[in-house]
Amino acid sequence: MKYGLLISFVAFIWAGSFIAVKIAVKEVDPVTLAFLRFAIASPLMAAAVFLFNKDAKIKKLNHIPYIVIIALTGVTLLYILQFYGIKYTKASNAGVLINMNVLFIAILSVIFLKEKMNSMKFAGIIMGFAGAAIIVSPTFSINLNMGNILILLSAFSWAVYSIVGKKLLEEYDAITITTYAFIIGTLAFIPFLHFPARISLKSWTCILYLAILCSVFGYVAWYKALEKMEASKVAIYLNLIPLFSIILAFFILKEAITLSIIAGAILIMIGIYLTEKA
Repeated sequence: MKYGLLISFVAFIWAGSFIAVKIAVKEVDPVTLAFLRFAIASPLMAAAVFLFNKDAKIKKLNHIPYIVIIALTGVTLLYILQFYGIKYTKASNAGVLINMNVLFIAILSVIFLKEKMNSMKFAGIIMGFAGAAIIVSPTFSINLNMGNILILLSAFSWAVYSIVGKKLLEEYDAITITTYAFIIGTLAFIPFLHFPARISLKSWTCILYLAILCSVFGYVAWYKALEKMEASKVAIYLNLIPLFSIILAFFILKEAITLSIIAGAILIMIGIYLTEKA
């Protein structure tokens, strides 16, 4: 029960990340925002690795390319796409669409991991994409919002990270792999940085929220819950993120709760449920 409450709180924190980013990108360039988040989070995650797993060395040289790939797809590319996406769309849209990563993972698992595709999984994928289509283009016009497209691309990047990371999890614990990804991914931001003349207290508060609560506390709590609960049961709590993000965006950012976001969210959640049950 206590781990269920913990992971529900993590889902709430992660939902709040979309609100924090939406506020901060008004002042801080999305790439610089992502860099600051992980520049703060990386040493804290390294400390967590030291506390929980003192043997964190890279075991084989041929693991390095895979670690670089998950760093680029799970940190650098993922958050450049996601933060630019949030800048140009509603935070509530981003909070719902990012969950398409589950369906992208299902597709890539069939292609690269040779997992089976059954009728329930196929139906779930179709429903998920239908939900995304309603959110991306509620009037079914060709004039698509680029922010929504970028969020979908970030969800796909997350899926690639998950598929490649699956191989590394056979050799390393999750916190160690995540820390390597954080450090390398942070360094990859450096050539693209553009710092503003000043960063306000409000933006720094958002950055610290993203770094300490979302990246460090969120990831450590997530993996601790995975140690005590079945992965499938923990994953169910991710379905709370779209609900929390819609509610938080409504109260904090005054974003309207539209019929399209509700319908799209319901279809995506049903799609994820069917895909995970298949």
